Amino acid sequence: MTASTMARFGESTRRAEDARLLTRGGNYVDDIALPGAVWAAFVRSTVAHAAVTGVDVAEAATAPGVIAAYTGADLGLASMPLDFPILPPTMPRPPLATDVVRYVGEPVAVVVAESRELAVDAAEGAIVDYDPRPVVVDVDAAAGDGVVLHPGHGSNVCTVFDQEPADLSGCEVVVRHRIVNQRVAPCPLEVQATACHWTHEGRLEVWTTSQGPHPIRAVLAGYYGLAPEQVRVVSPDVGGGFGAKSFMAPETLVLPELSRRCGRPVRWTETRSESMLGLGHGRAQVQDVVIGGTRDGDILAYDLTVLGDAGAYPRIGAFLPMLTKMMHPGVYRIPATACRARAVVTNTVPVVAYRGAGRPEATAAIERAVDLFAAEIGMDPADVRRRNLVPADAFPYATTGGTVYDSGQYEQALDLVLEAADYKALRSEQQARRAAGDCRQLGIGLSVYVEVTGLQGGTELGRVAVGSDGRARVLTGTFSHGQGHATAWAMLVSDRTGIPMDRIDVVYGDTDIVPTGGLTGGSRSAQIGGTNVWRAAENVVDQARRIAAELLEAHVEDVLLDTDAGGRFHVAGVPATSYDWAEVATRAEEGDQPLVADGDFELAPSGTYPSGAHLAVVEVDVETGQVTLVRLVAVDDAGRILNPLLAEGQVHGGLAQGAAQALFEEFIYDADGNPLTGNLADYSFPSAAELPSFETVHLETASPLNDLGVKGIGESGSIGSTPAIQNAVVDALAHLGVRHVPMPCTPERVWRAISEGTA
Repeated sequence: MTASTMARFGESTRRAEDARLLTRGGNYVDDIALPGAVWAAFVRSTVAHAAVTGVDVAEAATAPGVIAAYTGADLGLASMPLDFPILPPTMPRPPLATDVVRYVGEPVAVVVAESRELAVDAAEGAIVDYDPRPVVVDVDAAAGDGVVLHPGHGSNVCTVFDQEPADLSGCEVVVRHRIVNQRVAPCPLEVQATACHWTHEGRLEVWTTSQGPHPIRAVLAGYYGLAPEQVRVVSPDVGGGFGAKSFMAPETLVLPELSRRCGRPVRWTETRSESMLGLGHGRAQVQDVVIGGTRDGDILAYDLTVLGDAGAYPRIGAFLPMLTKMMHPGVYRIPATACRARAVVTNTVPVVAYRGAGRPEATAAIERAVDLFAAEIGMDPADVRRRNLVPADAFPYATTGGTVYDSGQYEQALDLVLEAADYKALRSEQQARRAAGDCRQLGIGLSVYVEVTGLQGGTELGRVAVGSDGRARVLTGTFSHGQGHATAWAMLVSDRTGIPMDRIDVVYGDTDIVPTGGLTGGSRSAQIGGTNVWRAAENVVDQARRIAAELLEAHVEDVLLDTDAGGRFHVAGVPATSYDWAEVATRAEEGDQPLVADGDFELAPSGTYPSGAHLAVVEVDVETGQVTLVRLVAVDDAGRILNPLLAEGQVHGGLAQGAAQALFEEFIYDADGNPLTGNLADYSFPSAAELPSFETVHLETASPLNDLGVKGIGESGSIGSTPAIQNAVVDALAHLGVRHVPMPCTPERVWRAISEGTA
């Protein structure tokens, strides 16, 4: 189907965005023309923890082409606003460090010059004097408070989400293990970039790569004491966010002050190395799992202790252990579960949201725990899962933690993935390889998951207007940075109105054009923004039917909209006389009744709960430890699927990132807080050559909480795939006595696990 045709809910429709992106290309922040703009380059800390005893920017200020150079003390800016109210104000973060630096890469000073190159060169002339302080990068050590990063707070613990331990007294079998969900870097193709200037009227205009311009506008307006209408934020095309661009960057917060002082537009684009040290990292949890039950396979208790690494300053990463706690029981009906979670600060890059944000960590813990339990009692992990899954007739289902899942078919998802992968044949092949002593052993790993999307609910602007030219214009508060909203929202309007997709314009990303908007994150867009576009389109149809009734000299109840004919209104049973959208809109405008309407949907704060089952097949060379991902089969249930093609794209991207964490990615610091994987030569992630062709199956269990029946799908792939692959690696080596391989399952780690397991 092409964009020039009608689109229906549930049909595979090609992305309307792709023609532009694949021909003339996108329009990113670096492409914005801003005459007279100067460039900013930041001086960054080279040590992980130290008192700043002096910052000398005199040499930098006199370098060729330099307009000005500033220290944090020169600018005198206030601390950054907190990402969440629950975060401690006693751990403030200055946009530019003044008295203390707390991680390698923290901005200390800034140089403004006529070109990017001149600014970077001049920044190297800045001299920062440090008085080193003790460093803590290990979360267990940080929890002990031997080294306190923020003395005004009194400890390194920044958030606590407590609960009494689960009762394991009735369990025949109890298994305990420590699992590390390692720190990863988001590595978007487009790094952070911002440009800004002040208009002659004193209005601030900003272009920035983000996951939603309206939250950025709110922060900038509050920080600079402006009314929201005095700030315009535009997010053009964005080359990847993955959660890391959800909140304000300190550099972006500094730029308006630089522009005001210099009296010129200012722009900044970080380098890849800066991105690795400043954009924010993800995951970074240490998890202690305890799981118990009967030798028949009934899981009776599950206890999880989470220690999260927030990095040097508490941002959303300090809040994410709460989401892990919220989702810790997973898809299982376990009589007794509990989770205690807290986050500590360390001398590392602050942790932010990364695809799934707290929910993949919960799934990784429970799914490894179930495999450990199955291995202990000698039962097939698929059978253990089936025995303990929440049944389909139990929804809405309240977990032991008080979370209420809206709908799901967990057992069917498991059955579908086993069938699609031919699980019995895989187990037979595995046994044959083991019996033959093959050096390439087969591993099969499972993961059944549930996550929460649209958490905290809320509403989102969805506005549809039809003009006298018959074109529809959609304003949406959601922001698309790869999700395909221009396609999806046009499909919804086309389905409702009959207007072909190539006559529907979807507008987002500019706070001057779109009056309100939220953050595109947490897989909330379709169920909130999409539902409001759906409702707005229906409201416009109702308005148009009233106008058409006047033209047809008929009762409104007798007027039909024929969406199969490109959108024509006629009296029921009399299609020969009809009016199209252009004619109806013209009459509406003549009567000063333009065809425009908003949606009025608000999602319940409980959110919706996508789920699914993933199965990974790996080959492990037991002589070298090399792991090859052979197959990855994913069954994902995100409610009703609006566009299978878009859904496939979201799942594929998530699967790739989940596989990357399982097998390749880890951001590592040495004991002194120096990053050891701070560039793409040392930080490993896969290319297409390292990944198989993914096999996907869609299961649709409609959510009862929105008109469309949809749930989020943007993060599902990264939630189910990671533990499935890790479980597969361990499964390949189980006959050699291996019970666990830490992520990423690199050849060295696999080889060491084999050596220790067979010793």
